[in-house]
Amino acid sequence: MNQALKIAFTGPESTGKSTLSSWLSIELKIPLIEEYAREYLAEKQEYLQEDLDLIARKQVKLWSKESSFIADTDMTVMKIWSEVKYSSCSDLIQKYFDAQFFDVYFLCVPDIPWEEDPLRENPNDRNEIFELYHNLLEEQKVNYKIISGELEERKQQILNYLRDHHKAIPEIGIV
Repeated sequence: MNQALKIAFTGPESTGKSTLSSWLSIELKIPLIEEYAREYLAEKQEYLQEDLDLIARKQVKLWSKESSFIADTDMTVMKIWSEVKYSSCSDLIQKYFDAQFFDVYFLCVPDIPWEEDPLRENPNDRNEIFELYHNLLEEQKVNYKIISGELEERKQQILNYLRDHHKAIPEIGIV
């Protein structure tokens, strides 16, 4: 592939980000960079706002190792997570948020059933949180696509979008 391609999955908890990013990584043969927060928080019973800075720093470091990649999280997640849980966002996360660039953000709608997970915290306000994501992406004027429906529908929406909007796709075998 001649051109770097960076794709992020974003949105509220339990909306298919990890499933879709893993699938797309295989489909496009581009490295997947998983959500570092899962690894970090797996060992902790509780966390503080300062922990989010550590997570963000490590996530950005992981991204810097690849020119093309699929990210199953982005700094939009970190910013909204911090603002929802702590009513503020650190300067570091804001700086990373302002500096991040992805060719496309796939914003996942919470129209699939909630799946319980010990790391998930917001089962009852996913629609309100989705609106925070949508508004933030709009304000940033970034290239994004809202993804909804059942898993196969979501996959087809992603492939259709990439075929129609990203010139690197024919080079990597998606026709």
